[in-house]
Amino acid sequence: MTHVLLAVDDDEERAELQAERIVDLDLNREDLSVTVFHVFTDNIEGAGITQFRPAREAIDILEAADIEVSADESSGDPAERVLSYADETDADVICVAGRKRSPAGKALFGSVSQSVMLDSDVPVLFCPSGE
Repeated sequence: MTHVLLAVDDDEERAELQAERIVDLDLNREDLSVTVFHVFTDNIEGAGITQFRPAREAIDILEAADIEVSADESSGDPAERVLSYADETDADVICVAGRKRSPAGKALFGSVSQSVMLDSDVPVLFCPSGE
């Protein structure tokens, strides 16, 4: 069984792109499970993962492709929580998306995707946005 951790941020288009890339992978769907995961840093409305629109979009795309899907959430530092969750759940692959940001922007504001790619013990599927 291949377990993919699909870490979504707050952008619906990136979440859809990630889900579509997973659907496009040449993997046996019967041996594939995906956990859609989001780290809330500011959840004023108290939404759960299945009420969070980017996660819902990804879940819908994966379910339509007959892929086994679950969803989970956490709070805290996004990169740290994604890496911890991947370790806790024995994920085989982490799927992240990113937006265009200059090297200076990454240095000043950080990049969750970059941190995950650099610090992960498992392969990372990076889905760049079309920005």
